[in-house]
Amino acid sequence: MSGKRIAIVGAERTGKSWLTQALAEVIRLRGHAVHTVDEVLRAWCDREGRTPHPHEQLGIAQAQAQAAEQAKQQGPHGWVICDTTPVMTAVYSHMLFDDESLYPMALAHQAHYDLTLVTGLDLPWVADGLQRDGPQVRGPVDTLVRQALERAGITYHVVYGQGQQRLNNALLALGLPGEDDTARQLREQAQFAINQGRTVWQCNECSDPDCEHKLFTGLLKQR
Repeated sequence: MSGKRIAIVGAERTGKSWLTQALAEVIRLRGHAVHTVDEVLRAWCDREGRTPHPHEQLGIAQAQAQAAEQAKQQGPHGWVICDTTPVMTAVYSHMLFDDESLYPMALAHQAHYDLTLVTGLDLPWVADGLQRDGPQVRGPVDTLVRQALERAGITYHVVYGQGQQRLNNALLALGLPGEDDTARQLREQAQFAINQGRTVWQCNECSDPDCEHKLFTGLLKQR
């Protein structure tokens, strides 16, 4: 099985980070090299202690694209799974600042992925307090994401389901078999060992869906 370049995009609090790491864990356990690319915006907010201004959006989008390219170069024959892409930066610039100038760059980059997964809106909303003010923003973001992809002729699959069902639906969209119970238990035990400190903690291996929430609420307390 040759590696593929996978993009995961979608509205806030729809499990992009969890799905990125869960897919990576499954594919690694099946014996394949996987590189994951984290969301640049999250690291940016952590470093700056705030959300970006309009003029800073392009730089974030470019950094996200560069991170994906670097991951591909590091493992040209492995899988690359990206937790968001410049398309999301373009969508937020459009929605928040009425700026549509990032779409051409973002969609040109998006065309290089073998498959785009859009995370569905069926997960419960958990407020992060910093980036979004309520679940009402998810519908408009989801609509703009789909419209952008469709304008560019980029095929995408929407992933629905809770927990293991969501993961298996994503695996099927990638043309891979879902996990059986034995494989799921092995993966969860390995993740549990990381989270309990029995192995070295690595943020890029965390599939805890609350981590993003903790990050942004922590930033708020510092302000």
